[in-house]
Amino acid sequence: MTADKADRNKTIDTPLSKGQAFLDRCITVTQRQADLDTVMDKTINGDMFGVCPLLPPESVDLIIADPPYNLTKTFSGTTFTKKKEIDYEEYTRQWLRAVKPLLKEDGSIYVCCDWETSLIVGRVLGEFFHVRNRITWQREKGRGAKANWKNGLEDIWFATNSNQYVFHLDAVKIRKKVIAPYREDGEPKDWTETEDGNYRNTCPSNFWDDITIPFWSMAENTAHPTQKAEKLIAKIMLASSSENDVVFDPFLGSGTTSVVAKKLNRHYIGIEIEAQYCVWAEQRIEMATGNKEIQGYVNGVFWERNSLSEQKASRRGTKKAPSSKSHIRKTDPSMPRAEADNH
Repeated sequence: MTADKADRNKTIDTPLSKGQAFLDRCITVTQRQADLDTVMDKTINGDMFGVCPLLPPESVDLIIADPPYNLTKTFSGTTFTKKKEIDYEEYTRQWLRAVKPLLKEDGSIYVCCDWETSLIVGRVLGEFFHVRNRITWQREKGRGAKANWKNGLEDIWFATNSNQYVFHLDAVKIRKKVIAPYREDGEPKDWTETEDGNYRNTCPSNFWDDITIPFWSMAENTAHPTQKAEKLIAKIMLASSSENDVVFDPFLGSGTTSVVAKKLNRHYIGIEIEAQYCVWAEQRIEMATGNKEIQGYVNGVFWERNSLSEQKASRRGTKKAPSSKSHIRKTDPSMPRAEADNH
């Protein structure tokens, strides 16, 4: 961590010995909280199993969780040891039981996992919440395997506390190039014609292939071994929360959830047991104060990979994507799916 880095290497790896000022901004929670005043927009340095019971019930709108996968992996000196399947299932049940009381009745929860733990997470998640979907994220980067397929995918389970929940469809549309544009009476049909190309804002699916994992030349990158991309968390947050809502991350890691919440005008609460990661989280939160950019999300639209020139043109204002505050709030569990999706 002390070796000299290449000029383009932006990885945040401030050692704990030099990050005391950032660690001092974090808090500990040892007493029951009557409200969120003390913990709002804070990084809590502690164990989520000890902290969650002390937070006020039904106080958060969205939970984004990236728990340890069932792999033997070291996190800042602490090793999570792979468990037997039945033990990992119980571990999942325990942390879900800890966070459920904190979620509002119309709140949502997203849980990240790999293909193997996904089999467990999806099943246990259904014991506590209404499972809505399983998102598959093509992260591409991964180690090759000599006797198996390279693992380039991860899952993200989407569930809600009830049949009444927020989902902002227009906020998470993807801008794609139109290769064979269709016209009606000479005018573009369901697409937009601009000086920089022809585009259509399409509805997102549960297969995400437009998001890379953070890498060393990206300003958001840290030395955390399993960091999620800001663009990935932004999709979740824009879809399932509104401005000024409270977003909670019980396994904060290097702070991506809190950073994205700050950039998107949400409140955040994050719990992280490792002091080193708390330092990086607070360092990134400070950086977000003056920089609200999220790579791949420009002018209210998510862009495909390899579209940097188009994104730059959009930033210059040649064509600003329409924004919408409309949302879908499903209230009737008997409503047919097609009707509910257009409600």
